[in-house]
Amino acid sequence: MSDKRSLSFFSRSRRSRSFMVGGTMTLFLLICAAISLFWTPGSAYEIVIANRFLPPSADHWLGTDQFGRDIASMLMTGTQNSIVVAVVAVSIGLFIGVSLGLLAAARRGWTEEIIMRLSDFSFAFPAILSAIMLTAILGPGGVNSILAIGLYNIPVFARLTRGSANAIWTREYVMAARASGKGRLRITFEHILPNILSIIIVQATILFAIAILAEAALSYLGLGTQPPEPSWGRMLNEAQTLMFLDPMQAIYPGLAIAIAVFGLNLLGDGLRDVLDPRLSRKR
Repeated sequence: MSDKRSLSFFSRSRRSRSFMVGGTMTLFLLICAAISLFWTPGSAYEIVIANRFLPPSADHWLGTDQFGRDIASMLMTGTQNSIVVAVVAVSIGLFIGVSLGLLAAARRGWTEEIIMRLSDFSFAFPAILSAIMLTAILGPGGVNSILAIGLYNIPVFARLTRGSANAIWTREYVMAARASGKGRLRITFEHILPNILSIIIVQATILFAIAILAEAALSYLGLGTQPPEPSWGRMLNEAQTLMFLDPMQAIYPGLAIAIAVFGLNLLGDGLRDVLDPRLSRKR
């Protein structure tokens, strides 16, 4: 049965253009990040003023910036930072938010009301505003970016999980499980969570793209990843005064951000089509 399900998943995924294109773009970024762990075409940290503004060549694939750093190496290393920040931030929102959403749907009453009102309150503090507040208290840095983006993701997952779980709690097989004497905790893990897992996975993929965009925005403002670690957002910030002298320094990190966000959004849209059995039956 599991072999048939996996075969069905792969057959549906091959028919989804969004999944294939988004998966390819995302895989390309992951490969770049993995390769940059042990090799880059140049140094992403070394400042060589004599090599500033060099054009693309065999030694410097995309040229060098105003400090003589290799742009291709900075982009590859910046991929690591973007992925790490996004993974940790989304994981924080995923585990805490899903847990709160499941608890709200299982307990209902005042528990659900308190969790949902706290979620509504959290939406008043988006990631950038939360980062500004954390920076004022703790100082700028990548950890504060992770906390700010992660805190923003918690109510997103909580509301999605609670709404999806409430719909499952009304199903006949759940009522039958309750009639057979199963507790709410056991029903949550045996029946509720498996049936909403696909929705959570799709949402996590989309929020992963949003987290990369938020990390770039925070780094652009000087609140995210700090020097000397490369960051796509800070590369944009440093290139904004060089638009007429060397516009490619802004285009390269802008394209990297666009590819990452666009690819992950396509992947999330494709996963929704592949994992949703109702959509797959319509095809």
